[in-house]
Amino acid sequence: MTPRSSLRIAAAGIAIECATFSPLPSELSDFDVLRGDALLPRYPFASAHPDIDFAPIMQAHAVPGGVLRRSVYDALKDEILTGLRKGGPWDGVYLDMHGAMAVDGLEDAEADFIGAVRGVVGTSCLISASYDLHGNLSAAIMNQLDLITAYRTAPHEDALETRARALDLLIRCLRAGIRPAKAFIPIPLLLSGERAMTIVEPGRRVYAKIEDVIDGERVLDASLLVGFTWADQARSQAAALALGPDSAATWSAARLLAAAYWEARHEFGFGVPAGSTDECIAMALSSSATTVFLSDSGDNVTGGGAGDVPYVLERLLTHHVPKTLYAGLADAAAVQACFAAGTGTRLSLSLGGKLDPVHGRPRSVTGAVVKLHESKVSGRQVIFRVDHVDVILSERRLAFTTLAQFTELDIDPLVYRIVCLKLGYLFPDFQRIAPEAIMAISPGAINALPDTLTFHKIQRPIFPFDRDMEWSP
Repeated sequence: MTPRSSLRIAAAGIAIECATFSPLPSELSDFDVLRGDALLPRYPFASAHPDIDFAPIMQAHAVPGGVLRRSVYDALKDEILTGLRKGGPWDGVYLDMHGAMAVDGLEDAEADFIGAVRGVVGTSCLISASYDLHGNLSAAIMNQLDLITAYRTAPHEDALETRARALDLLIRCLRAGIRPAKAFIPIPLLLSGERAMTIVEPGRRVYAKIEDVIDGERVLDASLLVGFTWADQARSQAAALALGPDSAATWSAARLLAAAYWEARHEFGFGVPAGSTDECIAMALSSSATTVFLSDSGDNVTGGGAGDVPYVLERLLTHHVPKTLYAGLADAAAVQACFAAGTGTRLSLSLGGKLDPVHGRPRSVTGAVVKLHESKVSGRQVIFRVDHVDVILSERRLAFTTLAQFTELDIDPLVYRIVCLKLGYLFPDFQRIAPEAIMAISPGAINALPDTLTFHKIQRPIFPFDRDMEWSP
């Protein structure tokens, strides 16, 4: 390639994590769609390159959910392709992705999307992508991309850093006239995110090797993807990859990462005590900790769960738990009833089981409306008190991942004996404050033991489905 001084770079992407086991389809309403200059706050690092003509076109990112409707995907893709055609020619394109999109009628949605982008911008344009480490890669994807880099933390704390790295790598290669060699090694290993955290062993030491294999000259970057477990697709598996001018060095780096991950496969655990819902409630009640954070992992909204399976709520009420916060339950009808009734009103509601009737049945309860709240971001929410349990009801599917979401509702989670969240692992805000954390392997589309689910399309053999298999990179 010929080095380029004045560069025109487009930015675009479709980012969603789709659980094919979820009965709830993903819709356009699940996406936050940003266009043009409205995207610049997502890419503050672009200002470090004032000599670059950086042109954000459109980026759509969504709450994880079920399979995306084809009509929605086609509309988003077509808008991006139209923008690329109108604004071209381009020296480079940065794709702001997740990597675990599933679309009706497509076996490899990212390959379809990236291939369509390549068809518009041509073979001389470099394409760089940022991925979540829970993305699923394929040879078809790697054949269309020139550069790709992924998160290195789970729970995720490096999203902005990863986006910046993807753009920096693209600019560096364009300026130097480099089309880097790519080493891509699929690993027949598929663990749930809760079993592959990077803040505990063995994930901590395995992911530390990424920095060790990058020398900045022969190997420009490397990534290790855990993959997304709850997508029954042929590309669902882990992967190691490396990029750089030196093909031999990149393959050596990718093999080292793949081998390290594979060799540690039997060591990966949940990182916190786990068990059935009743076992975990018993653990919480017997704990000496002032507050216990309990994950309702089967209905984990950040993995694509519907967020309206009331099973764990039912078990908490059955056990007559002391002061407990349940965050939360998506139920637009219940929220509407509470807003109509008003604060302080006692009423009977049928909660949950509307979005995911496969895994949950409605729970009839009687309680009091404690608080009504409405915001542009979260929509309408209600705190509904049933016995000693404060249930946060929302008209939209919400994942509670930050303390700010509780602050907005004037809630201090640490005044409760138990805080139940529809998550798998706790996100960083809660990791930092939780006196104790446990995880319930509860019913739902996001089963924390995916090897107990029925898969039809994943490539076999694969660990842990085939525990005695042998493999080498």
